[in-house]
Amino acid sequence: MTENPQNLPAPSPTHELSTSGVGPWIGALPTEPWYDAELLATGDTRNVIDRYRYWRMDAIVADLDTKRHPFHVAIENWQHDMNIGSIVRSANAFAADTVHIVGRRRWNKRGAMVTDRYQHVVHHETVEDLVAWAKTEGLPILAIDNVPGCVKIETFDFPAACVLLFGQEGPGLSPEAIAAAEAVIEISQFGSTRSINASAAAAVTMHSWIMQHVDFSA
Repeated sequence: MTENPQNLPAPSPTHELSTSGVGPWIGALPTEPWYDAELLATGDTRNVIDRYRYWRMDAIVADLDTKRHPFHVAIENWQHDMNIGSIVRSANAFAADTVHIVGRRRWNKRGAMVTDRYQHVVHHETVEDLVAWAKTEGLPILAIDNVPGCVKIETFDFPAACVLLFGQEGPGLSPEAIAAAEAVIEISQFGSTRSINASAAAAVTMHSWIMQHVDFSA
């Protein structure tokens, strides 16, 4: 297979556009069942890593399910927060087990850049529903906010299996969410602003978990 060969017409765009797609498959077609016949014929412009080029969407999800990390991400959605899509995208990038939307079922998917198609996303009507689910799974809830009594993220030891709970842009986490958490974690800041963007906070927190639990020497 040769990616982006010269002197060939541009590949037909697929439903997920990115700036680093590949054209139609060159040479003998692969026979493995995870390949998508249409993508092999027309090219793959989706925003996926090279390993998943030309793969069927369900095959990608199935493969991801074999390597997802044991942390979950939960987001309160009382005011239709525009950051949720970006948080879902980061959860996919860091291979979170599942994203939990708490509150309003509908959320703006634009920022997810279609990564919600590959990421498990479930809904809980209330914080109490999330707490009940987490208890049945034996998962501690860890809130990320900057309220009094927080633990600095740089000093916190994340458990491998847990729920990372984020609030909305502006108001932050609800009192119910704070009360439900086994710990409230604060991201250290050094400038003049009181808080950072919610999606940025989620990405920082997920990467902090990664730094503690992923062996990069393997």
